[in-house]
Amino acid sequence: MPHAPFVPLRILSAYSMLEGAIDPKGIAKRSRELGFPAAAITDRNGLYGVMEFSQACAAAGVQPIIGTLLAVSRPDRPDAVAPAYDWLALYAQDEAGYSNLCALTSAAHLDRPLEEPAHVTFEKLAEHTEGLIALTGGAEGAMARLIAEGQDYAAIGYADRLLQLFPGRVYVEIARTLDPVEGASEAGLIDIAHQLDLPLVATNPANYAEADFHDAHDAMLCIAHSSYIDSDDRVKSSPDAWIKPARDMRLLFADLPEALANTLVVAQRCAVMAPRRDPILPKVVGDLEVDAAAGLERRLARIPESEHAAYRARLAFELDVIVSMGFAGYFLIVADFIKWAKEQGIPVGPGRGSGAGSVVAWSLTITDLDPIKLGLLFERFLNPERVSMPDFDIDFCETRREEVIRYVQQKYGREQVAQIITFGRLKARAVLKDTGRVLQMSYGHVDRLAKLVPNHPTDPWTLERALNGVSELAAEYKSDAQVRRLFDLAMKLEGLPRHSSTHAAGVVIGDRPLSQLVPLYRDPRSDMPVTQFDMKYSESAGLVKFDFLGLKTLSVLKKACDLIEARTGTRPDLDALEWDDEGVYALLQRGDTVGVFQLESEGMRRTLAAVRPSNFGDIIALVSLYRPGPMDNIGLFGDRKNGRVAIEYPHPLLETILAETYGIFVYQEQVMQAAQILGGYTLGGADLLRRAMGKKIKSEMDAQRETFVSGCAEHNRIAAVKANELFDLIDKFAGYGFNKSHAAAYALLAYQTAWLKAHYREDFFAASMAFDISNTDKLSIFADDMRRLGVTLLPPCINRSQADFSVARADEGLAVRYALGALKGVGEGAMETLCAERQANGPFASIDDFADRIGARLLNRRQIESLAGGGAFDAIEPQRAAVFQSAETIIAVAAQAEHARVSGQGGLFGGEETSIAAVQLPNGAHWSLAERMTQEKEAFGFYLSAHPVDRYRHLADAHHARSFGAICSLPAPVDGSRTGAVMAGLVEDVRWRTSARGRRYAMATLSDASGQFIASCFDDFVSGELEEAGRTGACALLTVELDRKPGEELPRVTLKRLQLFEALAAHTRLKAELRLSDARALDALSALVSGSRGGRGELVVIVPTATGEAKLRLGRDFALDAELAARMEMLPGIVSVTLEAAESPRLALVS
Repeated sequence: MPHAPFVPLRILSAYSMLEGAIDPKGIAKRSRELGFPAAAITDRNGLYGVMEFSQACAAAGVQPIIGTLLAVSRPDRPDAVAPAYDWLALYAQDEAGYSNLCALTSAAHLDRPLEEPAHVTFEKLAEHTEGLIALTGGAEGAMARLIAEGQDYAAIGYADRLLQLFPGRVYVEIARTLDPVEGASEAGLIDIAHQLDLPLVATNPANYAEADFHDAHDAMLCIAHSSYIDSDDRVKSSPDAWIKPARDMRLLFADLPEALANTLVVAQRCAVMAPRRDPILPKVVGDLEVDAAAGLERRLARIPESEHAAYRARLAFELDVIVSMGFAGYFLIVADFIKWAKEQGIPVGPGRGSGAGSVVAWSLTITDLDPIKLGLLFERFLNPERVSMPDFDIDFCETRREEVIRYVQQKYGREQVAQIITFGRLKARAVLKDTGRVLQMSYGHVDRLAKLVPNHPTDPWTLERALNGVSELAAEYKSDAQVRRLFDLAMKLEGLPRHSSTHAAGVVIGDRPLSQLVPLYRDPRSDMPVTQFDMKYSESAGLVKFDFLGLKTLSVLKKACDLIEARTGTRPDLDALEWDDEGVYALLQRGDTVGVFQLESEGMRRTLAAVRPSNFGDIIALVSLYRPGPMDNIGLFGDRKNGRVAIEYPHPLLETILAETYGIFVYQEQVMQAAQILGGYTLGGADLLRRAMGKKIKSEMDAQRETFVSGCAEHNRIAAVKANELFDLIDKFAGYGFNKSHAAAYALLAYQTAWLKAHYREDFFAASMAFDISNTDKLSIFADDMRRLGVTLLPPCINRSQADFSVARADEGLAVRYALGALKGVGEGAMETLCAERQANGPFASIDDFADRIGARLLNRRQIESLAGGGAFDAIEPQRAAVFQSAETIIAVAAQAEHARVSGQGGLFGGEETSIAAVQLPNGAHWSLAERMTQEKEAFGFYLSAHPVDRYRHLADAHHARSFGAICSLPAPVDGSRTGAVMAGLVEDVRWRTSARGRRYAMATLSDASGQFIASCFDDFVSGELEEAGRTGACALLTVELDRKPGEELPRVTLKRLQLFEALAAHTRLKAELRLSDARALDALSALVSGSRGGRGELVVIVPTATGEAKLRLGRDFALDAELAARMEMLPGIVSVTLEAAESPRLALVS
């Protein structure tokens, strides 16, 4: 087929984010459809899509032209005049040109001041012109702009400068898209071209592929500029900005046929693609074989000598593979920065991913799991029969990961190390909301529609799929024109890149400045360069990726060990732990794993209680099984483990590999070993089989089946029928088998955190809470767990707490002291300064002393109120309300004291210092119990020392209600039957759910002083009451049904009846019994209760007398409640107050 007589030279791909809207592959596809022999990609200041574009063009039979639209600062501008940035289209003719494009686009981002837009100077441009063709940029170029402004001579001068930089390689660009600058400058541009003997070239700057995309592109520009489609004062899309076919361009440029012909000339002069390279690594010092052998000998010191030969043989095999594949340098680089991290005391994970299966990695201390002891396979990591880069994912302490990256930068050079770009895309829900906003639809309407789109992270739904799969959406789409317009626009924009970011972990290292290999970008949030290619294409360009991951659990483990060492003088060696600790397995079997890595979800806790793991292999298996798909096997796994079901093997030969998982395929490694044992595969070949089974490509599967069946017959005389049956079984499990190496590494971290929780509970909780100090939801969960376990959590104290969570001595052993920095709104930095002052000059003696020492700028009113609301001042002033209300006064006194210190103010002639005014606390300030709890909730984010249910404890006790914690402590019914109970709880949140059978039910989050729990309600009437209670945050008496199987820690709660405490209180007669130490307290008591008459409560006092004590009934008409009882208990001379339901008065019998 003859090609079209035109080549599009100005196409912005979708990587010119929220301006271009064509996927690079789409450019190649559209070019082929229109018969273009070549096409150019010219994104602004970037080559983001050129690898993808090059590969797609090669597949489509279209010549790729690699270009960019580069911003260049206009030269010779006076200092007083704002800088101007013009656009220049540059195209690579050859490899030198491509290298210069990489250098220029990198410089545009890395060499400019942060406050200026990405650009290069003319001087920088002059350094990188070899192998480049320049187009003058059309209406966005300096020449067209200058001519449109009437500066023809300046335009000629600019053209002359370009000609000096690109001799014989400058084309004057003419575009006809009805842009005003184009119209005003075209004649002048043609005159300059003739005057300087420069060729003309025709372009049609394109942002989208086809004309019918115009409306969607217009909406996208509105999203980019935060404007509305119906607004006139905004950037608008050009209806001409699509990839026009050659016939349209021929008509458009009928008067300038040479400009069209020159597009082919430019294409013919460009003959380079974005290059694919083999992996490039920096040169490193060291000998892998020597280092690994020495490292293995150190490891073998802890292993019986009889097993040493197997380790040395495995090491020799692995080294042979690694060296022959050219990856020795990779191992040495990883080993070096891990060794450095450990020397700096930075926690490093035991391993992650398939790399834990390598004895070489273990010998070099890259990993800390013995792969032979755990049966991990090297071929799962590095297959000698399939050449691919090894890939170590390394976990570092979350707070110090950056230090390791900086070390790598310093060692290999800042120009040779970069992070990897990622692109955030317009996903289904997000693009609906963005499009709805620019259409000015109501937020509530769009939000409701967006929430109807299923949001499954592992199975994302597109808008098209949602319209076909969600009947409510489909109905609105058909009946509502506005909704139809919303979806039609959003579906066109869905999936396009919206913004760029930095990969959380990926780092690449080169053997030369990276801008010589790939274009670079700068993330405004970091000073470290970032590749313009994503992970996939960075590797294609020859860069080798190293993953530096931050894992909070490593930080928690280190913090816990630091706390233990500071308190006891001995530091636990977690790496030396044996895996047979009874306390750990008892904890796991109870499901007591809140805060335990990988095992803390409620579902996993139930699973642990049901399966009852008793060895390290069980932990590895559960980490692997607890995922969609294999989760279905957990029940059978537990039954076989605990002897409820007999263990069966698919074939007797498989017992050796499946015994550890009770006859069930759990790991990918088991699939590989099964192929090796049954079909005679090598482990490398077995890995290829595993991959084929994962991809489900029929031709590959058919070939593998034939190999497997013939191998079974040859090696084990297994009949074809049975061999096919085994193949199908292995295929089924291969689909969701888990990487055992990865699971084992994470199981080790799970074991270590469980060990700390089992043996050093206070240190474990303090460390865990320290790394969730800003997450009140997690802090609440930890506080609930501590209550259930009987671990004391001391409240924050201005004189005893640290800025962070700590372990303190309490009356009955150890306790966790709440962190000052964990109170909402106070700030860790301010609390560290406050604690430093206390450490230097002693505890605060009073509020006056506190105000005198803190400094006026350390704390503001909000911080002092939060400290007061959380009870941090209780040790020096028990009246929280008084301190809270005096926050402004405290700050004023602090400012006065600081001013006196700074100015050296004292008495005249060296006399006494001027006294500072004292903080006057309001006398009558008092919080009710409800107000006190409200302020605690505000300060902590949850209820700490008291709970709203406590106000109704007397009513709860009268109805024999039990706390959730008390219920959990009871043994489950042996027969697994359901039991009834009465509880008291605060209704925090209620949401409606739909069961698998389509039945609607309520799911409520409830809480009491012992913690939070979830309850389901299937009765429509009770669900309505529950929803109303949740709306007002009411406390209620709950009649529930509990479903708990033996071994499970937490029961499933079903709500049967709900009675609001406010209603119960109106119909319950109460009795308050007060024990006095001094009869004179009666006067204060009388004054307090005098205004509380008119109720049905009985008030009794027990008063000491000369001969003993007397019980006096003061009346039966008091309005009693928990608040009044609390106020009575605070009176001097009152020892205790008991509030309970009273027996109704009985008539005396008269004889």
